[in-house]
Amino acid sequence: MLTNRRECRDDGSMVQVVIREVPEAIPPCTHRYKYRLAFVVDGACVVRYDNERGKGDHRHFRQSETPYRFSTPERLIEDFMNDVTRWER
Repeated sequence: MLTNRRECRDDGSMVQVVIREVPEAIPPCTHRYKYRLAFVVDGACVVRYDNERGKGDHRHFRQSETPYRFSTPERLIEDFMNDVTRWER
């Protein structure tokens, strides 16, 4: 496990970051990471980055879902937190 953390904020929102290395890539991904990053506000997930078999790397921002180009776990966290900051504005 690279990281598994949850931050419950004073305003009631929650940030969760789970990234783990897996023995083999999960198709159609070519990297060996399984991840789930979520920002929840008032019980609704408003930003999420995840990858799943058959669907690959993608991000959810508000109501839209778009492909995500994974490069490194560090960049993944940075991109996610940038979206969290953007949503908060």
